[in-house]
Amino acid sequence: MHLFSKPIEEIIRQRYSCRTYVKQPIHTDLQRRITDYIATLGAGPFGGSARFELIAARDKDLKMLRQLGTYGFIKGATGFLVGVMTNGEEDLEDFGWLMERLVLYVTDLGLGSCWLGGTFTKRSFMQKVSAQSTEFIPAILSVGYIAPKPRKVDRLIRRGGNFDRRLNHDRLFFIERFGAALTLSEAAEYALPLEMVRLAPSASNRQPWRVIRMNDRYHFYLRRTPGYRESSLNRLFAKSDLQRIDMGIAMCHFELTAREIGLMGEWVKDDPGIEIPDELSTYSATWLSQ
Repeated sequence: MHLFSKPIEEIIRQRYSCRTYVKQPIHTDLQRRITDYIATLGAGPFGGSARFELIAARDKDLKMLRQLGTYGFIKGATGFLVGVMTNGEEDLEDFGWLMERLVLYVTDLGLGSCWLGGTFTKRSFMQKVSAQSTEFIPAILSVGYIAPKPRKVDRLIRRGGNFDRRLNHDRLFFIERFGAALTLSEAAEYALPLEMVRLAPSASNRQPWRVIRMNDRYHFYLRRTPGYRESSLNRLFAKSDLQRIDMGIAMCHFELTAREIGLMGEWVKDDPGIEIPDELSTYSATWLSQ
């Protein structure tokens, strides 16, 4: 069964962080389709599941969403997708994997979206989705119809964060060990899944993932950005470990692209014991091709 109307590569390339929307309620049919898709998500690659809820405004309650609060980073959104989880060993990686599937689905429906990892008032959203004391919200997603023209502040955010720039393949993907760049020709049929990893969104566009190919295995490592979690903005806004969520997003892009082009596999824990370059790098997961 095809979940998307277009190739996943096209959807990934189409999608960007939309911060300004048309103040128009999301059509009820699209709301229903999103809700139906949420019901199909199941668990993430490590077995963790999340509870997702679409908060969508109607004509008479557009002001209601403004009361939830996004610190001015988002304007005009008439919907929010809220994900709620309980603590687990790989909860944030599972969350990123699951939420990114929703991101790609709403993109395929023609809607804009933006990940919000900290720039929202958590208490108001927790109350809105009746979250329990054992639950937490790692991130939310603003959703709505894309405005014809972005605000000046949107352009400044994109320019200041280098959101349109990506690291080259030779800094992200390796063969056998860190530092030995994996060429696209060596990646062969996995060149496209790896390119979709390279294009994955990440907090402040830090791209904190590294992948090492060893035979039929692709080992994913988290490469933390020095000082990122201790930065003033992160301390002020973000409560979750956003770079672990980023890892889940990258894994989602890799798996969906691989499966669409007929490359079967599964996620396993199989740390190869490769020498890591420094204390900022840690092993996350392995894609075992079949």
